[in-house]
Amino acid sequence: MSFTLATLKTAIQDYAENDETTFVNHLNDFIKAAEERIFKNIQLSFFIKNSTGSMTSSNQFLALPSDYLASFSLSFTNASNEKVFLDLKDTDYVQSYNPNPSTTGTPKYYAVFDISNFIIGPTPDSNYSVELHYYYRPASLTVGADSGTTWLSTNAPFALLYGSLLEAYTYMKGEQDMLAMYEKRFTQALTELKMLGEAKETTDQYRTGMVIRPKQ
Repeated sequence: MSFTLATLKTAIQDYAENDETTFVNHLNDFIKAAEERIFKNIQLSFFIKNSTGSMTSSNQFLALPSDYLASFSLSFTNASNEKVFLDLKDTDYVQSYNPNPSTTGTPKYYAVFDISNFIIGPTPDSNYSVELHYYYRPASLTVGADSGTTWLSTNAPFALLYGSLLEAYTYMKGEQDMLAMYEKRFTQALTELKMLGEAKETTDQYRTGMVIRPKQ
């Protein structure tokens, strides 16, 4: 089972039994809110991206990708063609470590300086090729065509559906028992995603064996 934007909207209206105009006008908002809750609660390889760029000699700043949310790693290639990983620190740590930005050296640390830049310490002494491995926010299902799909709508349809219904019923000030049911269904779907993203994607049977559950 999977959803397109159109079929998900139809499902939300059918479950909620609501086709009132203002409700329909908020369908995209319900879907985006559900997506945001999933992004913030689950770590999946789907939400990870690689980006390449370069540090500029004597420039302590490195531009962030526009869709950046959080770092997994930042590395550069040194003169010996070796990949060197920088340590993520607080901005004040980097600035204290290298209080004079004109003092250059081999980069060791980085921090998020503002919404658009990392700060590097020491200030790079050369132009270095860099690779950023980072967590990003994928495009919402709502920005595509009605026939469009996303990874979530294809691979986590129930999480997206019940998350959207939870937002929809909250908007409608629906019955508490229905809200509780959708919260439970959404939580179950999130648990299944966690098993995928934080267990199955990070281990293999060769190293760890099959998952063994306690007997009831």
